[in-house]
Amino acid sequence: MKNLTHKGVEDIVPYPPGKPINELEREMGIKDSIKLASNENPLGPSPMAVRAIIDNAHELHRYPDGNGYYLRSKLSQKLGVPFDQIILGNGSNELIELLTRTFLSAGEHVVQAYPTFLVYEKMVKAAGASITSVPLSNFRIDLRSIIKAVTPATKIVFINNPNNPTGSALSNKEMNEFLREIPDDIIVALDEAYIEFATDKDVANGLSLLNKHPLLFVLRTFSKLYGLAGLRIGYGFGSKILIEYMNRVRQPFNANTLAQAAATAALDDDDFVDKTLKTVRDGIDYLYRALNEMRIEYVPTQTNFFLIKIPQAGRRIYDLMLKEGVIVRSMDSFGLPDYIRINAGLSGENERFINTLKKVLEKQASI
Repeated sequence: MKNLTHKGVEDIVPYPPGKPINELEREMGIKDSIKLASNENPLGPSPMAVRAIIDNAHELHRYPDGNGYYLRSKLSQKLGVPFDQIILGNGSNELIELLTRTFLSAGEHVVQAYPTFLVYEKMVKAAGASITSVPLSNFRIDLRSIIKAVTPATKIVFINNPNNPTGSALSNKEMNEFLREIPDDIIVALDEAYIEFATDKDVANGLSLLNKHPLLFVLRTFSKLYGLAGLRIGYGFGSKILIEYMNRVRQPFNANTLAQAAATAALDDDDFVDKTLKTVRDGIDYLYRALNEMRIEYVPTQTNFFLIKIPQAGRRIYDLMLKEGVIVRSMDSFGLPDYIRINAGLSGENERFINTLKKVLEKQASI
């Protein structure tokens, strides 16, 4: 019997989706659980976005605007990027897939850091291409080693900045030097899903780098800062040639009506953005202080999440905390078995996390 697909697809490990919180509570006999595992906005969605959804619900019998005119126009105005250099996606995940489908062929090569966002490798393998994963250096992306990993077959380099799952970020100086050295015929995909949370003013920003490399493509999302993860809406911007080719491959109605309306409205919701950033920064500061008091190591972050080194195996602590109704992320799939990852929640959620972590660590120590 012939193989149904190519080796790249055979090697892909399916993404393990989590169960709905209600189902987890039912199975485990717990109530009032909190989720700090997916880097979501603890405040919920932008109120202005919710109103836009309600106002546009009567249009659901119509196909979406395949050109994304209003959202792209608003993004163009807000970012100072020409309209025809912006593309919308069904979440930034779709833009990663669209990038690989448009530009990668079997036998070509991609470079990424490791650990980083897991979707890059999945999409590269699905395209039948190969990928080299360059280890991080002290939890930071090693740009020098990434350049050394480039071969004549390299077509794309993925840079996640700030990086998921480590929360570390590259500076403008580092990225400028990197873009000067990387060959002009290589696409640099700069994934900035968490860029709005960066507190260090020196963190590189794709808007200031756009003209520094002819094939730079920047990805962003409405899932985190604006709380629209459930609508799946993201965007990218880059050179006209990249966007033109991606639009040839993009499905015509990939961004749905309610997602476009909500995202367009959310871009004007400055009060919600300010409240989100303050909630996250206050939460991170509290969690740092509490972990310092517990003498537990963590990796400082430029995002709304961070890594915590656990005295026992991270997966074991994840399981124990789950039984207490506190959902965190174990890092086994990222090659970091001694760590868990959490995002900042509401103040009560952060306090509950710390109290629960103390409880399960004490329980483990007594065994």
